[in-house]
Amino acid sequence: MQQTHPLTSVRPTRVRYVITAYAMVLAIVTYLDRVCISQAAPAMMHDLGLTRVQMGWALSVFGWAYALFEVPGGWLGDRIGPRRVLMRVVLWWSFFTAATGWVWNAASLIATRTLFGAGEAGCFPNLTRVFTTWLPVHERERAQGLLWLAARWSGAFTPLVVAYVLDLITWRRTFELFGLFGIVWAIAFYRSYRDDPRTHPSVNEAELALLPTREQSAVGAKVPWSRIARSASVWLLCIQYACLSYGWYFYITWLPTYLREARGTSIKFGALLASLPLLLGGIGCMVGAQIIRRLVAARTSVIVARRIVAIVGFVGASACVLGFTRVADPVRAMLLLGLAGFFNDFVMPACWAGCMDIGGRYSGTVSGTMNMVGNIGGALSPLIIGYILTANPGNWTLTFYVSSAIYLMGSVCWVFIDAQTPLEARS
Repeated sequence: MQQTHPLTSVRPTRVRYVITAYAMVLAIVTYLDRVCISQAAPAMMHDLGLTRVQMGWALSVFGWAYALFEVPGGWLGDRIGPRRVLMRVVLWWSFFTAATGWVWNAASLIATRTLFGAGEAGCFPNLTRVFTTWLPVHERERAQGLLWLAARWSGAFTPLVVAYVLDLITWRRTFELFGLFGIVWAIAFYRSYRDDPRTHPSVNEAELALLPTREQSAVGAKVPWSRIARSASVWLLCIQYACLSYGWYFYITWLPTYLREARGTSIKFGALLASLPLLLGGIGCMVGAQIIRRLVAARTSVIVARRIVAIVGFVGASACVLGFTRVADPVRAMLLLGLAGFFNDFVMPACWAGCMDIGGRYSGTVSGTMNMVGNIGGALSPLIIGYILTANPGNWTLTFYVSSAIYLMGSVCWVFIDAQTPLEARS
C-alpha cells in the first residue's frame, strides 16, 4: 500500500463512493437481466408453445434456484472475499442470460432459468459484504437505499426498453445482447476492487479511519451457524422478507400479462404502466433510508427507527394493493399499485442495513439467509398465481387479496425484530 504524508491525509479519499457506484451498476445489470423475461414472456409463450403453468414454472424456478444458492453465495463471500466471488457469479449468470435466447422448449427454458438464478444468488449478499467492509456505519442505510434505487429503476425501465428492443430484434437476440453487460462489469470490477481497503492503492489513512477495522471485516472467519440459527431476529427478518418478496415478485413476472389481459392495454403502454411499482419503489428506498436517518438524529434508537419505517411500509403496501382492486381506470389503478411498490421498498433499507449490523463480518451469510427465505416466498408468487388463474380463469382479483394479506403478516414480524444488535454481542 502506498504511504501518504500526514498533511495529505486530512481530507479522506472517496474510494468508498466508487465502490458504491460499482455496486449500483451491478444492481442495474442484475435487474436488467432478471426482469426482461416478463416483457418477452408473451412472445416466448407463442413461439415455444408454452401453457400458463409452464410459463409460471419458468418464471418461478429462477426464484427457487436464487433462494437455494443465496446462503452458499454469501458464505463464500465471507470466506474468500467478494472480489473473486462476484467476478465468477456475474460471468456465470451473464452466460445464462444469453442462453435464454437459445432455448427450444419448456424443459430447456426451465433448466436455463434455473442456472441463471443460481448465478444471480451471489450478488446481493456479496454486495452487502462489500458495504460492510467499505462503508462507515452511519452511511449504511443510505448506501442500501442507493443500491435498491438503482435496482428498482433498472427493473422499472427494463420493460419499456425491452418493448422497444423487441421492435428491432427478436427476443432471442435480446437476451444475447443483455448478457454482454455483465461480462464488461465483471472484468472492470475485478481489476479495480480489493477485499481489504488497506491494500487499495488509492485509499489514504483518513478514509481508512472512517472504515471498520481489519478485525471487524476480515474474510475467512468461521461462521457461527448455531448462533445464527438461534437468533429470533434473524428468523423474523427472513419471514418478513418472504412476505415482502411475495408481493413484489408479481411486479416483475405477471404484471405485463395482467395489464394486457385484464386491463386491455397495448404492449408499450402496458410496459410504461408496469414500470410504476419499480419506479416508485426506488424512490421508496431512498425515502425510507432518509426517514431512518432523521429518526435516529432525533434520538430515536436505530432498532425503533427501523421498526417504524418497516411497519409503515408493509401496512401501506397492503392497503394500496387492496385499493387497487377497486379502481376501474387502468392509469389510476396503476398509480395505486405504484404506491404499493413505493411502500414495499420503503422497507428495504431497514432489512439490509439490519443484516449488515447483525452480521458484521458474517453479513454475507446473514443477508444470504434472509434473501434465501425471501426468495422462496418470491418464487411461490408466480407459481401460485399461475395455479389460481388456471383454477379460476380471469380471477386476478383473488391474487391481489392474497398479496394484501401476506403484506400484513410481514408488518407483524417487525414488532419483534431487533435489527441492530450484532450476533457476537448476543447471549
